[in-house]
Amino acid sequence: MREKRGDEAIVYAKIHPSIGVARVGNSSEEDGFYIGPQVVDPAPMLQGFYRDATGALKREVAEFRIYGYDGLGNVVRELRMDEGVQITWSVELANHKAAWYTFQLAMDIPEAVSAPPSKRRNASVSDRNSLSIRPGTRSIDAPGAQGAQFQFDGGTCFGIEVPLGELRTDPAGRLWVFGGHGKSASCEGKAPTDFANNDGWYDDTSDGPVTARVHLGERELTVAPAWVVVAPPNYGPQQKSVRTLYALMTDVAIQAGHLPTPTTPSFRDDILPILKATCDLQWMNAGFAAGFGYGMAQHFLAPDYLNKLARPDKIHAELRRTVANGFRNPIDNDVSQKPWPWVYGDAMDIPMPVSPRAMNALTATQLALLERWAEGDFVADHDPAWTPHRSIAVVPLQEQPAMLDRASLEFCLADAFHPGCEVTWPVRHASMYMAPYRWRHRGAEDPEPDYGTTLTIAEATSYGGPLYGQFPGALTRWMAIPWQTDSASCRSGYDKQYDPYLPTFWPARVPNQVLSDENYRKVMDTSLDRAERLEAYHLRSDWDRTLGPGADHQLQVMVEHFDRQGIVEVRPGIADDPDFPPVMQVEDRGGDDLSHEERKLTDQGMRRALINGTLKQ
Repeated sequence: MREKRGDEAIVYAKIHPSIGVARVGNSSEEDGFYIGPQVVDPAPMLQGFYRDATGALKREVAEFRIYGYDGLGNVVRELRMDEGVQITWSVELANHKAAWYTFQLAMDIPEAVSAPPSKRRNASVSDRNSLSIRPGTRSIDAPGAQGAQFQFDGGTCFGIEVPLGELRTDPAGRLWVFGGHGKSASCEGKAPTDFANNDGWYDDTSDGPVTARVHLGERELTVAPAWVVVAPPNYGPQQKSVRTLYALMTDVAIQAGHLPTPTTPSFRDDILPILKATCDLQWMNAGFAAGFGYGMAQHFLAPDYLNKLARPDKIHAELRRTVANGFRNPIDNDVSQKPWPWVYGDAMDIPMPVSPRAMNALTATQLALLERWAEGDFVADHDPAWTPHRSIAVVPLQEQPAMLDRASLEFCLADAFHPGCEVTWPVRHASMYMAPYRWRHRGAEDPEPDYGTTLTIAEATSYGGPLYGQFPGALTRWMAIPWQTDSASCRSGYDKQYDPYLPTFWPARVPNQVLSDENYRKVMDTSLDRAERLEAYHLRSDWDRTLGPGADHQLQVMVEHFDRQGIVEVRPGIADDPDFPPVMQVEDRGGDDLSHEERKLTDQGMRRALINGTLKQ
């Protein structure tokens, strides 16, 4: 039998990433956007990258690609319009937040039984359809296309038109999905009062299916669909949570038997990311800075310490054990705030309840891999000189689809689903998935039932209910309305008598305490006294200080001026200094005050650092 080669070998196709993430931004400039992460360890961007010339926040765009597979599941090639493949992309975005139910607590934890009932938002509005923003499907079938016909306009909430974004394609015909501009408002001009549930309000986040029709020559291929989520901005673009959304979804697939159970962990790929994320939160939270920051006792990334942790020898077995035991394990039913990670859990409350779910934990898979590592049963593949792929273009073809799937989810949170930043608790249920990392779509012939005035736990978790097939807007409807009130409310150190900075909610996306631009300049000014520079380095400023006094006032300011909040950027530090790290992460507030020459020098320093390899960590 003749072996099939090239396009002849392609029997089906898949869209990647399987779940793409776009983010709102208020830039109105034509180039006021950037493509979201496409590799697990993207290179840090230069100062000012995430803002346009006016200081507004750029939108993060979700890029989708299509890959052709042979009958054995091998990638044959990327399918592109500019190479003769006929592709018609279709996307439908929607926002059902105002028509859904109030968020009280994740409905799949025991504490939900005693939580207030989840009643309809805007319960007095009888026409529930008028509360859903549904502009309909948009399709695009040419490379380099953009225009009014591809915009998600026409959808309304309270009779007010709320645009949700647009579609474009790049010159190769890859799909770009843009979200909204971060426009949130009250139909009656009322101020927000709650972190998650504000009647009369709307926002322009959204989600929905991404599908494609592909003709390869005379053949139409079956194409596995994808999904896109339009989320709030990422104020810590280089940060990862200790438990990422990718780690959570991996654990869901393993527990369901959809992925094999890992046996021998890789130190570089499985253990080091947990340790690195823990240390990197030093730039987002003052408690993490004191516990895991540069020069501190548990700075896992210090070369000597890291070298010990990366070796499987018996000499360091107890060191590995003490580190592994430092992480919270749900099977212990520990209600203390002290085990790692110092992150609030789904059942968090004030005062802290006596519940093991009041604090977050790693996934069962992550904890199992840490256990194997502690026992010395791991691949000792740590190489200080190793450089990760910084661009999807240099990733080998066979690895590109999985890389795109992972990169998109690595920068999303699976921390406290209260309700969360990008998505929330339904995503930890295997019934949501048609395949690992790929959500199940609900067909038009199978509409979701009406759950009535109150969504009960039984209905929320019922067979065929909201945890099964998804439709446009079904993921983001669970989230806070508007998103700004949640981002402005969920902070750190609620019990000041215990700790003024810890635990914390979502520091990887929503910073708590940061190294300000002003203090960074003092650190870098070698003409200053060293004691003054050290004081400036260790002083962390409240990220939310721009919101002003008063809880309700702060919610409104976040709605109106979410672009004023600082983006935590990577900048060069001090080389070969025991007190100052060679790379720092700094809040960009005040960056607009830099002179042209100061900015030029800073950018040159960043480029030198990149060339010299000092930005690997």
